[in-house]
Amino acid sequence: MDTGQELGGTIPRARVEDDAPRLEPMLDLEWSRAIELPQAAMTAATPAELRRAWVHRAPEDTVLALFRASAGMSGPIPAPWWLRAMADGKLDSREQGFRVEDRIAQLLGPRPGWEFVPWAADGESGYWEFMPSERGKSGHAIPTTVMNTDRHPGWIDVLPAHTGRTPDPIPVAGLAGLRSRLGVFEAVR
Repeated sequence: MDTGQELGGTIPRARVEDDAPRLEPMLDLEWSRAIELPQAAMTAATPAELRRAWVHRAPEDTVLALFRASAGMSGPIPAPWWLRAMADGKLDSREQGFRVEDRIAQLLGPRPGWEFVPWAADGESGYWEFMPSERGKSGHAIPTTVMNTDRHPGWIDVLPAHTGRTPDPIPVAGLAGLRSRLGVFEAVR
């Protein structure tokens, strides 16, 4: 009977602490987890109800540091508009971004025809669609859409109702600008 005693010299020795692999966090994976929303957030009716990811709750300086480290590795990464604006020095705090989103919700939420869409691109804060502009008399396939942006200090872009090629977004000068132009945006049906 062969007991395999002669193989003893070929069995690798147990690892000692100095041989242990050193694992470092993968920034892409860490960032992906940072912006990940729970499944329940997909039923949010306002941006405030959508703020359930780590980027919304963790200390602001920690969020900004992880964003900058992650963005430096592989170019642009998915992130909320307000975080990109903070990283560029255009917005002072996450709370200011939340206020912009909440004021838009207060304006559009009670108005007939406007619906909040929580399932925006990864990391984004959702957007608002004017449903009467879709498949109405005008026949547009894509409704008028209000979304937040870090492209300009008004923080609001409107994508006009359209079919076919996506038009350039219309920059809006903040909440006052949106309020003053809502009649024009809602006229497309």
